[in-house]
Amino acid sequence: MAYILITAVVLFFLNIYTSTTLRNMIFGAQRQTMEGRTQLMMTALLQLDELSSSKTESAINALEDLSTTRTVVTDASGMAVYDSLVAGNAEGKLLLFPEIVTALSGKDVFYSSYSDGAIESRGAVPLVKNGQLLGAVYLMLYDTDQGALIATLQANVLRLSVALALGMILFSMLFSTAFSRRMRRILHSVRMMRDGDYSHKLKLRGHDELDQLGREFNDLAERLEASEQRRRQFVSDASHELKTPLASIKLLSDSILQNEMDLATQREFISDIGREADRLGRLSQKLLMLTKLDSAVSEDREILDAAATVQKVTRMLQPLATLRKIRLGCTLSDICTIMTVEDDLYQIVFNLVENAIKYNREGGWVKVSLSRKAEEVVLCVADNGVGIPEESMAHIFERFYRVDKARSRAAGGAGLGLSIVHDMVKRNHGTISVAAREGGGTEFTVSFPLFEAEEEMP
Repeated sequence: MAYILITAVVLFFLNIYTSTTLRNMIFGAQRQTMEGRTQLMMTALLQLDELSSSKTESAINALEDLSTTRTVVTDASGMAVYDSLVAGNAEGKLLLFPEIVTALSGKDVFYSSYSDGAIESRGAVPLVKNGQLLGAVYLMLYDTDQGALIATLQANVLRLSVALALGMILFSMLFSTAFSRRMRRILHSVRMMRDGDYSHKLKLRGHDELDQLGREFNDLAERLEASEQRRRQFVSDASHELKTPLASIKLLSDSILQNEMDLATQREFISDIGREADRLGRLSQKLLMLTKLDSAVSEDREILDAAATVQKVTRMLQPLATLRKIRLGCTLSDICTIMTVEDDLYQIVFNLVENAIKYNREGGWVKVSLSRKAEEVVLCVADNGVGIPEESMAHIFERFYRVDKARSRAAGGAGLGLSIVHDMVKRNHGTISVAAREGGGTEFTVSFPLFEAEEEMP
């Protein structure tokens, strides 16, 4: 509505401006016409030896194409010596028209006015000969033709303005209806999304802001749908993983309660219950870790030397490597400082190295290296173990994904370690990738931005 009101006001002032401009143009033309006619009369009258009524009438009648409504010539006192009017002739009378008074004071005067469909123009000039004021010439022109032209132009401008205003109102109504219809579709889609239907897609035609909003809405719906699918899959997988050790504990405890067995068998069953409880604890801890990562709770980061953390992890895992007859080697470069949370870095290195040891062959090797490359600190964990099938490379960072489920269960894994590593690396502004090694095995590469600690001034 505001747009329509502004348009109407603009058209109103445009109508006034156009009408005023047209009148001024016609008034200017009338002034030039009257100035030309007065100059002709002045030239003729100044040739007379005296301004008598007869001589003045003869001089004026000798002129052609005056076409004035009224012509008056006065002497220096304002007495009319000639008047072109037949009815109401003022010859011999004193005429004190404002125009004549101004002319007798030695000034030219011209003006025009428009009313009732006609233009009335008046003008007067002094008659001066040899520096002596002889009288004044007064002209009046009542032009209905030019007045009709102004009236026609004003009517046309008014009709055009009304037509434009109606067109704008109609266009605004159509635009408002289309806009409201598209907004209702958007609101309907928002309600469907609020009710949990993320598969609904919004289809809007056009190339305006609403169409862009529709595309953003569809993109958001796809993201929410994918997030919801991941959530449901996570809940399903977590429930399944938790159900397995709980079922084992339930079965073992029922067996102890319902069957008579010797002390050694009971100890064995209780030992199995303990292992399943430990497995359940590890799984719960990893689920809590994933929840913490998903909550995006920021922790205080610090600039630290990654080499110290890597060395600590390899020293902690050396007994496990020795137990499994795996050669564990570590190569560290100097000044590999990064901005991170120390616990995150420890968890990243620990999971990668532990996996390389656990999923390896007897007599295999694991190589850990930390180096600087340009503006990055690069951690590589390589092994010559069983490797990862090519079709599984794109899925190993997904939650609960396991390349070999039987082998993972035997090793105590739940398919969450690499997912935790991936999320921690991403949270610390790093990148992680995996590739198969020639000759067998796998190589994980983690890159972090390099942060050089500033030296303190003495």
